[in-house]
Amino acid sequence: MKNTLTKFSLALALVAMTLPNLAQAKVAGKGRDLPERVRHELAMLPYYGIFDDLAFKVDGDTVTLYGEVVRPVLKSDAGNVVKRLEGVQSVVNDIKVLPLSPMDNGIRRAEYRAIFGYASLYRYAMGANPSIHIIVDNGHVTLKGIVANEGDKNIAYIRANGVPGVFSVTNDLQVEGRS
Repeated sequence: MKNTLTKFSLALALVAMTLPNLAQAKVAGKGRDLPERVRHELAMLPYYGIFDDLAFKVDGDTVTLYGEVVRPVLKSDAGNVVKRLEGVQSVVNDIKVLPLSPMDNGIRRAEYRAIFGYASLYRYAMGANPSIHIIVDNGHVTLKGIVANEGDKNIAYIRANGVPGVFSVTNDLQVEGRS
């Protein structure tokens, strides 16, 4: 009996120690502003990758989602995770699902190799959410994201332009620290 009482007391003590931490975690989540929470949720989507681009705008309690994705499930998942956030009343999902195309898939692979196969640009492919995104829509390529300097921006554009079968390349890369 004494042994059972000791185990129960220990379990109760652990719960009592954990409750303040849970309350602090919940307050910390509320403490972050809505745009930061939306950005975090979109970045954590499991199928969000280098060939997708997601953006959003927060207007009061309405979040508008923009961008282009390869998989339709990513569009619906993005809307669903944002809709569940505290403080969001409505979500306008203007994400474009890129058309299925074997030609575009081939261009995506070739663009990836051309850009990230270049030694000075390889670092932009690292991490869970790479800083350069390659959007291919019916043979038209758009580069989006952030690079460290103007030289890297220009090299990425030149490398992307060298891929056979590409109709056009739009360089929407931003240089870090500039708007």
